[in-house]
Amino acid sequence: MRVTIFGANGTTGHLLIDRCLAAGYEVTALLRRPEKFARRNDVIAVQGSVFDVGDVERALEGADVVLSALGAHSPLRNENVLPRAVPAIIAGMENVGITRLIALGSAGARQDSLKHQPAWRRWLVENILYRTVLKWPVHEQVVQYRLLEASTLDWTMAMPGMLTNGKPRGRYRIDAEALPPNGASIARADVADFMMQQIEGHDWLRSGVYLCY
Repeated sequence: MRVTIFGANGTTGHLLIDRCLAAGYEVTALLRRPEKFARRNDVIAVQGSVFDVGDVERALEGADVVLSALGAHSPLRNENVLPRAVPAIIAGMENVGITRLIALGSAGARQDSLKHQPAWRRWLVENILYRTVLKWPVHEQVVQYRLLEASTLDWTMAMPGMLTNGKPRGRYRIDAEALPPNGASIARADVADFMMQQIEGHDWLRSGVYLCY
């Protein structure tokens, strides 16, 4: 199995590399500066930008499946990462004929995400957090979801609650309709495990999936 990872330099990206290598997969990573990537000897490092379709296509050469752990680095400004990167990834995959994409998203990607939560929490998140500190990250995830939904790819988007760096529990709740009741957080390691399961799984094709403890 050959896997191309976008966003390999991030925390979740490193977790995905670990899991792919443990499974015996060959990993290609598209990197702006491969010489500074600590895991460059563990992967096939392709130099380039995820915003450039040609660079994306080079990173996709020979791949069977694509994992994306891309996201904004700072929640306080509009970095416009996903609105630029996702169209390039979709175009690159369609151009080379690869269909399977598993992407990291967030619970804010759809408007119905909080419908199972208490009214006070919905109000707090929608009227305060989504309009202040989470404004730009949520915007990027909404755009990513809509772009994937409109594509021809066999995509799955993991939509976790707040990500933590805690140890994986191996057990978590999954819901295709909304974030499970009183669901708040989940470890990145468990999200990475879920994404890995989708490489061989077909339960969540062309859909977003909410994850939390």
